[in-house]
Amino acid sequence: MQQLANTAQAEAWNGYEGTQWARSQERWDAINDGFNQPLLDAAAITGTDTVLDIGCGAGRTTRLAARRAGLGRALGLDLSGPMLGKARESAVREGVANVSFVQGDAQVHPLDAESFDAVISRYGMTFFSDPVAAFTNLHRALRPGGRLAFICAAEAEANEWLAALASLDGLLPLGGFGKPGGPGMFSLTDPGRIRDLLTTGGFDRVDVRRIEAAGKWGTDAADAAAFLLDSGPGRHLLDQVTPPEQDAARQALTAALRRHESDGNESDGNGGVWLRSSSWLVTAVRGGGARR
Repeated sequence: MQQLANTAQAEAWNGYEGTQWARSQERWDAINDGFNQPLLDAAAITGTDTVLDIGCGAGRTTRLAARRAGLGRALGLDLSGPMLGKARESAVREGVANVSFVQGDAQVHPLDAESFDAVISRYGMTFFSDPVAAFTNLHRALRPGGRLAFICAAEAEANEWLAALASLDGLLPLGGFGKPGGPGMFSLTDPGRIRDLLTTGGFDRVDVRRIEAAGKWGTDAADAAAFLLDSGPGRHLLDQVTPPEQDAARQALTAALRRHESDGNESDGNGGVWLRSSSWLVTAVRGGGARR
């Protein structure tokens, strides 16, 4: 990375967190793919656009944007080396040639001024240590009239996976887990704060609306519980308690997730544990260009 300001997040996403996401790319996509179409539709990507995907991770949304861009191109920017390695592998395997990936910090990365038609992100905008610096940098990178569209988590209590995890209070030291604060997944749960940050960053016509989607977390309750507790936050919580307490937490979470199990059927493959997530779809524009 040429420049780095967000050092704590860089350490996390180049450590266990990034490695776990990279090796579990397909599972995380199964959880979050329900937000892809609303995100890309909101970005209004056309066949010649140049698109920037912030916090692109393993590159699912970057590749989808590249396909929509057609004769254009898509660039994915992320702090995580392990996830970007997975992104590049997937692009080659899927034959998506008009896509590239760069490791960098969106707060300070030297993006070319007025070089992108659209900036998108699926859950990648909440980890900035200095969000004003990040949004100002992204505003500068957009062409006049360029669009910003991103997905971020709404209130923690509106997300079923966190409600299931909250059932472990007393078994794990949850503390303030899930409460607004930053940087982290729930740093942008307040629509007023989102509008203030984007306006300060230079954006116009800021809009925030709620969208919901269900994601598949596992084949059954035990599988989903194991996956959730193997994630970065889950592993952090487990590391603070004894092995017997860890086993009790796994059993309790499995029990809490059983009511979300769905049998599906053999033809649709929709059996498993499905949890609904509530998010904000945020859109804005850089002023000075023709309205699209």
